[in-house]
Amino acid sequence: MSTAEEYPPGPRGLPVIGNTVALSRDIFAFFEELRDEYGRVASYDVFGTDACMIAHPDAIQQVLLDNHEAFEKGEVLTRNLADAMGEGLFVSGGEQWRNQRSQVQPAFYRERLTTYVPEMRATAEETVEQWHDGMVVDVNDVMTATTMGVLGRTLFGVDVTDHPIISEASNAMLARFDTSRFWSFLPDRLPTPTNRRYRQKLSELQQFVDELAQQRRERQPENRGDDLLSILVGFVEASDLSQEEFRDNMVTFLFAGHETTSLGLTYTLLCLAQHPDEQAALRAEVDAVCDGSVTADDLPQLERMEHAIDEALRLYPPVYMFFREAARDVQLQGYTIPEGTTLVLPQWAVHRDPAWWDDPEVFRPDRFAGDPDRPEYAYFPFGGGPRHCIGMRFARMEMKTILATILDPYTFELASDPNPDLIASTNLKPGDPIEIELYE
Repeated sequence: MSTAEEYPPGPRGLPVIGNTVALSRDIFAFFEELRDEYGRVASYDVFGTDACMIAHPDAIQQVLLDNHEAFEKGEVLTRNLADAMGEGLFVSGGEQWRNQRSQVQPAFYRERLTTYVPEMRATAEETVEQWHDGMVVDVNDVMTATTMGVLGRTLFGVDVTDHPIISEASNAMLARFDTSRFWSFLPDRLPTPTNRRYRQKLSELQQFVDELAQQRRERQPENRGDDLLSILVGFVEASDLSQEEFRDNMVTFLFAGHETTSLGLTYTLLCLAQHPDEQAALRAEVDAVCDGSVTADDLPQLERMEHAIDEALRLYPPVYMFFREAARDVQLQGYTIPEGTTLVLPQWAVHRDPAWWDDPEVFRPDRFAGDPDRPEYAYFPFGGGPRHCIGMRFARMEMKTILATILDPYTFELASDPNPDLIASTNLKPGDPIEIELYE
């Protein structure tokens, strides 16, 4: 162990449980207070696990990019997600991760992504066709269904919206990892009601994934297409991917492929509903760029929309913190981080840090126009370095396509609390309904 002078400072915790109570009480306030009182590299303890918050952009860049080989996904992440995604792209490491990344990458090539836009638009149009003037919609519910429809059509070639097990498993995972509940920090093998439901729904989801794979195997190879599901099935048949790796990657993409995007859309609509001038400017941009309906060629021209999305993701990052573990002793911002230390990179605290952002609590999309006068890793909603989110371009294209489709016929106002409660679980989720009222 390093000397006290070398190890990052931090608050003293309680015996055995460390800082767990403060962390579970309000995880966002905990990291902000840690940043403000102890600095942007600070230590804390959770049930005997030594942890460090890394909230300085230069140190984040070192962890994710410059010195990434010195950091692993770590025990906290692998232990918590082992049952659901342990052999998948999100959790795996080393050669296993590199092999899977190269196998999956073709589904996310830029030229392939552009072919998904018509299905993205068609799914969004089906959503909007169900709306009418004066209607109040629960944004998160509607965006979740829409992005799940997009995911099924584009990456899996099937309609997955009629299968409640996906949402049921998502809700069970939300409850299992809700950081506002003290027991979420306890081992998942303890037979609590929350843990039992989580394991049951995960088992049902894995069975559903196996059935999808079997249906695709029954097709002749030349009739399978080139979507992600077919790519993965082909690698299993060639023995380049185990059945466990296949299943865990499918579960990973079922969650990551729709949930983070639906949340990004939810928070963008929340912000736009509170800023009618910005909403009107985006609608004018859509009218000027898109000839009736948005196409893949239109998306790069929707620059103002890109900035609005970026700003919403800054204020409400769906993935609100990343985990890493030091694979060896490392130096960060003048401190020695011992091997085995859990590192937490909290987007929430960094994205709202007044050191890098003027008026950090204010929705101001124009801050993303031009060359930014801030460190690169003061903003990292999709991570960074070699392990940045493989679906980043897909998500951005999908969000712009869906927003353009909504903004074409409708304006909207917020019909719910402008400051909804937020749940820090597997992702940053609204604890209250976010509702908008529509006007033609």
